[in-house]
Amino acid sequence: MKQFTTRGHDLLAVERFRDDTRHMVEFEVLKDDNLIALRGETARLFLSEQGYQRILRSQEQKEIRITYHALVVEGHIIKPKKKKHH
Repeated sequence: MKQFTTRGHDLLAVERFRDDTRHMVEFEVLKDDNLIALRGETARLFLSEQGYQRILRSQEQKEIRITYHALVVEGHIIKPKKKKHH
């Protein structure tokens, strides 16, 4: 049985509660030269707006693939709302 491990920040990490934290992302690492996790592993980070923009650039450059994104407000994780189909 394969054990699921997430690298990076734990759900209760101090980074989640920083004043400038606005985003939580979970992502799959697609390239070997990542400092947070190895290729094929999943990582989670709590990020400021500037950090989130860097993650988006990494995704554009196909270094990572974001698998989950949520907003963070005063340490609370705000899950994205499901889109309504009309």
